[in-house]
Amino acid sequence: MNPENIAIQEYTYVLPDERIAKYPLQERDASRLLIYNKETITEDVYRNIADHLPENSLLIFNNTKVVEARLLFQKPTGGIIEIFCLEPHLQYPDITTAMRQKGHVLWQCLVGGASKWKKGQLLKKEIRLKDDIIILTAAYIEKSADTFTIELSWSPGKLSFAEILHHAGAIPLPPYIKRKAELSDAERYQTIYAEQDGSVAAPTAGLHFTDHIFHTLQQKGIEHLNVTLHVGAGTFKPVTAEKMQDHIMHAEYIDVSIEVLKK
Repeated sequence: MNPENIAIQEYTYVLPDERIAKYPLQERDASRLLIYNKETITEDVYRNIADHLPENSLLIFNNTKVVEARLLFQKPTGGIIEIFCLEPHLQYPDITTAMRQKGHVLWQCLVGGASKWKKGQLLKKEIRLKDDIIILTAAYIEKSADTFTIELSWSPGKLSFAEILHHAGAIPLPPYIKRKAELSDAERYQTIYAEQDGSVAAPTAGLHFTDHIFHTLQQKGIEHLNVTLHVGAGTFKPVTAEKMQDHIMHAEYIDVSIEVLKK
């Protein structure tokens, strides 16, 4: 079908709120697994996924790591400004470089309560560590069509930006999960093989994999390799175009090694 003729409203459907899990199961690999095989649909649980894969297969995993991208600042007057760090400024060649910056960084952000934050007004947040106190400062630089350019600086500046987010931020849950982030989300809204800081959302299929599953895959001769694709906030962004061809897809950073490509 030609994209010119596909209306976005044709993809609208009702998803009852009670069908959306607010919390994960106690065991990652106890989640339900849909099996489609030769036009037949059956169900199983994730821990048995090796039973449904051919021997000597190759699985590719996304080793991106969800960062604590939500920062809350309190104005001197008491109002709360939420800064949602989306992606680094274009001056950085990649997310990894931006995450390693120390002392200050420029970031493209969404800002909650932006109408109450005047350009030039500095927001400050105190980060209390075991042996130190760090002052994190946010400066509103400029606004584009969809995002704000925010300069984040911290003193002392010995920590990387990834470490600052870890200590000062909160995990950004998907908008369809109607609750506040909790301490347990830092572990459960993360794959067990996450390594590379940069995502604002998890590659959700990978959340169900456990050490037990990797062991059963290995026993069956199923190899696995990693690539990195940092999931951006565009994955949550509503589609506003009326026709599919008019929707502008967001871009995401991907890193694939030569070794993986040769496979």
